[in-house]
Amino acid sequence: MRVYNFCAGPAMLPPAVMKKAQQEFINWQNLGVSVMEISHRSAPFLELARECEASLRRLMNISDEFEVLFMHGGGRGHFAAVPLNLHQDDAPGVYIENGIWSCGATKEGQKFTQVEAIDIRRDQDGVFDVLPVSQWALPDNAAYIHYCPNETIDGIELFDVPKHPTAPIVADMSSNILSREMNVDDFDLIYAGAQKNIGPSGLSIAIVRKTLLERKGLPRPAILDYAIEAQQQSMYNTPPTFAWYLAAEVFKYLESIGGVKAMEAHNKEKAALLYDYIDSSSFYLNKVAKHCRSLMNVPFWLHDESLNEQFLAQAQEHGLIALEGHRFVGGMRASIYNAMPIEGIKALIAFMEKFAQENS
Repeated sequence: MRVYNFCAGPAMLPPAVMKKAQQEFINWQNLGVSVMEISHRSAPFLELARECEASLRRLMNISDEFEVLFMHGGGRGHFAAVPLNLHQDDAPGVYIENGIWSCGATKEGQKFTQVEAIDIRRDQDGVFDVLPVSQWALPDNAAYIHYCPNETIDGIELFDVPKHPTAPIVADMSSNILSREMNVDDFDLIYAGAQKNIGPSGLSIAIVRKTLLERKGLPRPAILDYAIEAQQQSMYNTPPTFAWYLAAEVFKYLESIGGVKAMEAHNKEKAALLYDYIDSSSFYLNKVAKHCRSLMNVPFWLHDESLNEQFLAQAQEHGLIALEGHRFVGGMRASIYNAMPIEGIKALIAFMEKFAQENS
């Protein structure tokens, strides 16, 4: 029986990448040792790092106006790094709140800088909705605009990018980086934890416009200083080398299947299939407005929630794991990141249909 892992993160990786990593685990590039066991400053690893960055630049069409940094700390580390690096004495950091993760960024930012939070959520008769970007009341005076394009817990994705005449646009793309085509030039700082669409946890990526590195910001640990990381080519501290290696393999894999454009088509097909089934069902429901439904995280609820434990137990018996919704919102959640194949969606729908028939 094949197992399909719907975990929100750490998430499944492409099987082809995992198989290659398994084959190379104790003998990378015929060196007789693992990539985890060699110096991060050795010629083979430095070449891996160079190729990895070049691959990501091709996948996302990242220009030379940006530094690409491979860092520690995950997304939460950048919750602190952003205000520390981008603080200005006379302007607030503006935080758009559309779910639990963006609110977490606000809370962390408040520890370091003046913050103005803008809640764009609205409840439309039990349907979760957000204000369109055109209706966001962004202040003229802002040190930066921070937002989270995809909220994994709430299942909300923002497909339009905010604009501001002077303030840099900062995006937490931990859960939707590489899932669809985006114009990197619309942003000034993109950061992402790796454990959804890139690789294992422990690695994060920051794509920083070079002009931002000139900001004085606040006194900060060197490990969270974007300028120092850029100067040191992401080698200020010993990096998570195995995670970096796996990220490089994932990027190679994405390029081999047609890049982000092909992945976007794949993701849209998967999401449409699952949402269409849920919408047509009288047994299940999704509570997110259609214009902001996530391509990556699909929360759904059983109308009869007394059946939740039975649903989860039987799903696991069918090889469908990690479908329990986040404790803050309940219900179920299918995280369908890049590595989830269409067969996984079809298997989930077949089980959901069978369960509904047996319990209606």
